[in-house]
Amino acid sequence: MRKDFLVFGAPVIGEEEIAEVIATLRSGWIGTGPRVQEFERRFAAVVGAKYAVALNSCTAGLHLSLKVLGVGPGDEVITTPLTWCATANVVVHVGARPVFVDVDRATGNILPDQVEAAITPRTKAIMPVHFAGRACDMDAIMDIARRHGLKVVEDAAHAIEATWKGRKVGSIGHCTAFSFYANKNITTAEGGMVTTDDETLAERMRILSLHGVSADAWRRFRPDGPAHVEVIEPGFKYNMTDIQAALGLRQLDKLHEHHERRERLWRLYDEALAGLPLRLPAPPEPDCCHARHLYTVLVDASRARLDRDSLREALRARNIGTGVHYVALHLHRYYRESLGLRRGMFPNAEYISDHTLSLPLTAGMTERDAQDVVNALREALA
Repeated sequence: MRKDFLVFGAPVIGEEEIAEVIATLRSGWIGTGPRVQEFERRFAAVVGAKYAVALNSCTAGLHLSLKVLGVGPGDEVITTPLTWCATANVVVHVGARPVFVDVDRATGNILPDQVEAAITPRTKAIMPVHFAGRACDMDAIMDIARRHGLKVVEDAAHAIEATWKGRKVGSIGHCTAFSFYANKNITTAEGGMVTTDDETLAERMRILSLHGVSADAWRRFRPDGPAHVEVIEPGFKYNMTDIQAALGLRQLDKLHEHHERRERLWRLYDEALAGLPLRLPAPPEPDCCHARHLYTVLVDASRARLDRDSLREALRARNIGTGVHYVALHLHRYYRESLGLRRGMFPNAEYISDHTLSLPLTAGMTERDAQDVVNALREALA
């Protein structure tokens, strides 16, 4: 057994990130400024979008996306119950109603035919979630949106490197929100980014992210900055700082290298776990790049002779940390009670919710670490 605990989703921070943060601290400018602007430019180029707005979280990105697209009270937003609560919470924050539809049991991604079946005269937007780093069927979703006059806000918290049929996630929907939380493929400790090809949407999100004032601090305090600013509309405190962007810039340098490392660990898992009584992740679709954010297995107690939670505890006892992605939202008390939902309404999402287990997968892991996970699984399932 491992002597030390293998933390699930530990961030990978190198000397380059530390040096950039120190340089930012010594620069005298630590709030939203030149490093944020550089991070935005580079990130937009990576995902093939015209504009990027750096924020303090992916949640802020989803919230602002809905707001600038005009989603509000009386509207409905179709999304998946198999996601973190932020996806649905932001719909509630703008006064709209989240409408859940089921997912594909093999991929965890939203089912386009069920999206179309759920459309009503109140539907304003579709919010697909690229689960575990696998892109949703964006051809089908964008076609549905065009035919029904709907907006598409992509939750790409898991999917920085993902592509759908040769197109980068971040360049397809009307707005796409990314996460830089501590366990994501790129981290700024906390943080997020929204990409869009619409300059008007980007500028309004930028203003709303800093109280709704007409100029941010970096522009106000420059020698040629405006003498006064005014509130254009009541905004929020959602801006990213240069300290966060310093981390992001150096993490962005390593994006391809870290993706390749996770690819190698993914292949190791696929090969080493093939004989165990677990359902492994489905292979990526043709002409698509999987971001390899979460390696999720499904634990069927009838085959494995123990359920997911028992296996999780057995791995914890062997110093292996794991995650659960996710307990389906319609099973949580708030959404059960506020939307009148119940178990049985979304059987695929419920099956995944009851059986899923995410294994450690980060660019900081060694092959020995991954083999420790494999060995612990073999012992627990023996």
